Amino acid sequence: MNTQEINYKNIYYPPGGILMWIIIFLEIITFGMALVAFVFYGNQEADLFHESRLQLNTVFGAVNTVFLLTSGLFMAAAVHEFKGRNSKKASFYLKLTMLGGILFMLLKSVEYYHKIESGISLDTNMFYTFYWLLTGFHLIHVIIGLVILGWTNYGMTKKNSDTVVEDVEACAAFWHMCDLIWLLLFPVLYLIF
Repeated sequence: MNTQEINYKNIYYPPGGILMWIIIFLEIITFGMALVAFVFYGNQEADLFHESRLQLNTVFGAVNTVFLLTSGLFMAAAVHEFKGRNSKKASFYLKLTMLGGILFMLLKSVEYYHKIESGISLDTNMFYTFYWLLTGFHLIHVIIGLVILGWTNYGMTKKNSDTVVEDVEACAAFWHMCDLIWLLLFPVLYLIF
């Protein structure tokens, strides 16, 4: 195989498959447009957005960032081990990846509980409309990612597994998308305004 054939394969067959990457780009564009709208409205109502942001728990946001980034590291390790034909270690790392996602969900649930207890809802103000929609939509992606991780882990550990590298790479691509979106949301929501 010559260099031109390798480049052709990398462009048209990225890790996880072209369909997964189309989904990822659409999701990033969707979140990106929402963040642009958030910044636009934030500039229109700077004081309101600043005061609202101060009510967010930046420690929760930072800890959740650590949970997701660490789980992303374990996801990369799972792909590496699976490519090395070590399904048992790959499964172990996938379980650690899922643990990071579950811890993220639990802490986000505690944060949501505190907001609801304080009377902060979707219609409190424009900042919180964006907060609930963006973080809620992201949380749905994390839940979907956990389902994909669980299904992939089940597939790779069953007897006579038909799980292939492309399956694990697709799982990793989706999970890393969740990481990336949170890395965009965290500073914009919790730190900037």
